[in-house]
Amino acid sequence: MPAPPKSGRLPNLDNHLCFGCSSTNPKGLGMEFYAMDDAITSWIVVGEQYCGWHRVVHGGIIATLLDEIMGRGALYLLKRLAMTKSIALDFLKPVATGKEIRVEGRVCDVAGERDAVMEGVLFDHHGKPAARATGHFKLFSVENLRRREGMDDSNLLAIENLIQNL
Repeated sequence: MPAPPKSGRLPNLDNHLCFGCSSTNPKGLGMEFYAMDDAITSWIVVGEQYCGWHRVVHGGIIATLLDEIMGRGALYLLKRLAMTKSIALDFLKPVATGKEIRVEGRVCDVAGERDAVMEGVLFDHHGKPAARATGHFKLFSVENLRRREGMDDSNLLAIENLIQNL
């Protein structure tokens, strides 16, 4: 399995506590993202504290990884904020804790200004698909979120700057 590139890491915000991607959440997964052709990719080693069965990554953590890569894919590839509407997930085989895995997200379809279908695939430490998801996402702008008063102005400004600098 190819290792993360030395450069090309996509920017991330450090002013939040997202369980999937925050670098400041001490209990989070700390995902980092890389642009790879038409996809967004993240390499991660899931610790044993996130197991279901002994040394097997919990299914809820796998779902989180796939949801995060698909949502982040919408942000970077479509330059829009996205909220998950639904996910269909297939667990293909167990995923070992303590081993480097890769998750990949890409755009499948965009319907108008507000809806996207994303795909996420999780590859085990041998590079074989271990889980696959399709997600339906609602797309929206920072201005839309501002009108709904869903976030404070400093966070909205940080997100706006992130999108503009992609």
